[in-house]
Amino acid sequence: QVLSLPIVVIVHGNQDNNAKATVLWDNAFSEIDRVPFVVAERVPWEKMCDTLNLKFMAEVQTTKGLLKEHYFFLAQKIFNDHSASLEDFQSRSVSWAQFNKEILPGRGFTFWQWFDGVLDLTKRCLKSYWSDRLIIGFISKQYVCKLLSTEPDGTFLLRFSDSEIGGVTIAHVIRGKDGSSQVENIQPFSAKDLSIRSLGDRIRDLGQLRNLYPSTPKDQAFGSHYNSEWVGAK
Repeated sequence: QVLSLPIVVIVHGNQDNNAKATVLWDNAFSEIDRVPFVVAERVPWEKMCDTLNLKFMAEVQTTKGLLKEHYFFLAQKIFNDHSASLEDFQSRSVSWAQFNKEILPGRGFTFWQWFDGVLDLTKRCLKSYWSDRLIIGFISKQYVCKLLSTEPDGTFLLRFSDSEIGGVTIAHVIRGKDGSSQVENIQPFSAKDLSIRSLGDRIRDLGQLRNLYPSTPKDQAFGSHYNSEWVGAK
């Protein structure tokens, strides 16, 4: 007799997300010679980073994995701590409850539910953009404001929505005549939105967007992602 990989039986599609979390945690963190069904309740954050990266690359089918700054944002999110340094997080451990039981502060979903939504959106609609490193994605709204506040009018970047599951939003600079700047976030686009009109074409349509942060003209950055019929007409 042999042990199989973990199996979770569900009775409704709305249980799929939690089932995937259970299987992922078990596959990633159980010991080979463990007692059946026994798995650690807490794991080092560094091991969680490796797991999230492997899962992201496998699901999206990309060779471009998560970066150090992405892990920092994810740590701030799962630990609800915006004061710790990157080095501080490396010595911490994360629990199953933090991963997929506790609701994120001010939200209606868990960390895994949010991350899985990002996975699904990127796999379905954003693979080529992510692989071309056109999407920063995992970055806080506060840090976006810090990055963009000193940039010229029309500078923009793309980040995954904090407030919605499976959404990508565009943050851009509006600079007034007096030189003051304001960073605006466009309503997040869902997979349904992007199946109707692609992200590249939406960026082309928005005249207020000029340069992808830090200074790449948007046509240069996204031109290969524009609808070919429009390119031909031009």
